[in-house]
Amino acid sequence: MEWLFKEYEELTLSELYDLLQLRASVFVVEQDCLYQDLDGKDSKATHLLGYKKKLIAYSRIFPPGTIDKEHVRIGRIITRKQYRRKGIGFKLVEKSVSFCKEHFGNQIIKISAQVYLKKFYNQCGFVERGKIYLEDGIPHCSMYFNPILQSF
Repeated sequence: MEWLFKEYEELTLSELYDLLQLRASVFVVEQDCLYQDLDGKDSKATHLLGYKKKLIAYSRIFPPGTIDKEHVRIGRIITRKQYRRKGIGFKLVEKSVSFCKEHFGNQIIKISAQVYLKKFYNQCGFVERGKIYLEDGIPHCSMYFNPILQSF
């Protein structure tokens, strides 16, 4: 498997198309959720793309101060349906967290997790804090990873 970290300006047209197509196929079609995926934040993110001939895993990473004053953020964490339950999602989160540690030090990392994936993120070292809330009609919770206390 090939993993690429790319800034927005470094993405090729094909890579941008692949990541938008993957996000739409899972978040819009598979989850039957109409929402505005193109939120104007992609240009502020580092994009992690996981390829196995085609794009099968993706996340975007935001430095502190871009979309959250206090935390590093990881979002749009996604694995293509036929590749789930094969450890690729865990590897995606691990690589995302490692990137955050390398570039932002021991800053706490925050994600907005769909509630049904809470156990998965717990296994990755994330801890839930706060109440469940609706995001685009889907129950979510805020989860945090403290690099000082947790590791892969």
